[in-house]
Parts: sequence; C-alpha cells; structure tokens
Amino acid sequence: MEAPDYRDGVGCPKISRNAAGTSCDPAMVHVAMTLDSEYLRGSVAAVHSVLRHASCPERVFFHFIAAEFNQESPRVLTRLVRSVFPSLNFKVYIFREDRVINLISSSIRTALENPLNYARNYLGDILDPCVDRVIYLDSDLVLVDDIAKLSEVKLAEGRVIGAPEYCHANFTKYFTANFWSDPELNQTFGSRKPCYFNTGVMVMDLAKWREGNFRDKLEKWMELHTKNRIYELGSLPPFLLVFAGDVEPIDHRWNQHGLGGDNVAGSCRPLHPGPVSLMHWSGKGKPWARLDEKRPCPLDHLWEPYDLFMGHESSVQGFQRRCGPSAIANEGVFIPSLPRFINNSAYFSDPRRKQRP
Repeated sequence: MEAPDYRDGVGCPKISRNAAGTSCDPAMVHVAMTLDSEYLRGSVAAVHSVLRHASCPERVFFHFIAAEFNQESPRVLTRLVRSVFPSLNFKVYIFREDRVINLISSSIRTALENPLNYARNYLGDILDPCVDRVIYLDSDLVLVDDIAKLSEVKLAEGRVIGAPEYCHANFTKYFTANFWSDPELNQTFGSRKPCYFNTGVMVMDLAKWREGNFRDKLEKWMELHTKNRIYELGSLPPFLLVFAGDVEPIDHRWNQHGLGGDNVAGSCRPLHPGPVSLMHWSGKGKPWARLDEKRPCPLDHLWEPYDLFMGHESSVQGFQRRCGPSAIANEGVFIPSLPRFINNSAYFSDPRRKQRP
C-alpha cells in the first residue's frame, strides 16, 4: 500500500536551494534507522508515524542502514521503501557486517546477536561526513508527536548523546559477576553516576562522536567481552560502559519503552505513568507479530494505525511477486568504498501497513 503524501504546514522554514532534499541539507531533521527484511514492517510503520505527526515532514531526511549480507538485497529493500513512500527523502547505506561479527557474543535472546543491531556504533563512519547531528530510532516504535521537538534537544557541552534516563533501574544487573568482581573494571564509572538508558532512541552529535573516537571506545569494550564475559544484553552494555552518567537527559515521554515485554516471555505491559510522545516495543514481543497471531496486547492496537502492510502477504516477497525482478533493476548506485551506499532521494508521504529486537 502506498502512503499518502505529507507536505509541510504553514510556517515551515524553506529548504536551502543548494542542498535541498539531500543528506547534507542543514535544514533537515536527520533520522537514522536500520533496514532489513525481518523488521521491515516495523520500520515502515515507524517512518509513517514520523511523517504523520511532523509539522514539517519535508524537512525530515531518513538515513537507512542495511546489512551487506541481508537475505534480501538492499536494492530490493530500497525499492520497496520507495514504492510505499514515493516522495520520501532518504538514502540507504550498506553496513559491512564483517567489521563487527567477531566482536559479537551470544546473548539472552538470539535477535540481540544480529550484527545490524551494532550499526549504531558506526554511524559516525557510515553516514555522510556532512551529517553532524542525527536522531537514531529503532524499528519497533512509533511517534505520536512532532519529531522536530526531539530534534531541538540541546546537548550540554561535552555531551555526545541524549536519551531518556531511568535512574531507578537496577544498573548492576546489566553486567556479570566477572565485571563487578574485577577491582579495575568495577571502577569504570569512577565519579560518574550511571543510569540505565535505552539505545533505541538517541539524539547524537556525530561531530563530537567522530572527534572523540567513540566507535573505538565501544569496540574496546566489545573486544574485552569476547575474552571475559562481562555483560549479557547484546549491543546495549557497551553504550552504558562508555556513556552512562554522561548522557543528556531527555524527557521520558520520548521513549515509553518495554512494551514488547521482557526478553524471554514478551508479555503485555502497560505504559509508564506520564505523557507519551513515542511508544517503543522493545523486548521480545512485537506488535505486528501479535496482531497477526490474533493475540495482541492492548497497546498493540495503538501501533496498528501506522501499519501499512496489514492484511498483505510478506512485504518483501509480496513486492517481488507484484513487481517482478525488473522492479529492482538499476536501483541505486553501489560505491565500492567503505561505507558503500545506495543513493535515493524524493519527498514525502501518510497512512496504514508490515518487522527485528
């Protein structure tokens, strides 16, 4: 199903002529997301929700990161996104999984071991150097507020990322006894007062990220983990080790997370008290899967209006069946350097369609 066009409202600033509609346009709100066949339905719903609630949807630019060895060609995924959002400004980059594959250890849930979960560690390298600031979003969420408000969050001097913090959470549980029993490792946080934060919604200063070599800092913790298991939950703990206690706090309304239940049962959960701007189905249970199984949780029905694949067959296979192999011919351009990318531009679109941790 094709989403309807979303256009800027009255009072939206004009897009600069020189960079209009490109990944380098400073007037744009830049959003980074991963893109794969398993979570495609969720990604499409998330994009739909952003556009639907944006006051200036033509000022949003999406940077999609696709795995090099995804079972569906990035060209197919690119073509499918364009078919649903014909006027979307976006670019698809290829993530080289071999960069991280040897740094991933088994996790509490196999979905957390997907190399694409670690793409956020490399945004400073993957995205164009002209992109200095980006909002990173997971694929299992929807916004119910204007993303421009989130983009206006100011990061204090020296702070590289901003995210909602949850200081009441038991921070110690994210690391193993190996970590806490080591006299050197348990001093990692020093004078910092670390709080848990969810990496599925982050405002990131990529200029500071690149300058501070934060990719290398994350990799060092991952390398140590392969030799001495110090955590359990996939790509989250390295971020906690590097940033916890030095995160720009953002209002909790911007990540009502945990709606997918825990990492084992995926049971139903209610919203946290307080206002809501973003609902996040982190955890095992995903709304599209529960809706298809006719066993939805109550809050899954709040995700449903953004689903543009409801009632359709598997999105990627269905697209290929309807359009045939010729539909992906000559789609985009692969650049043989690292990172490689497929370049796609257009404008914007709206309403209801179909999946990843």
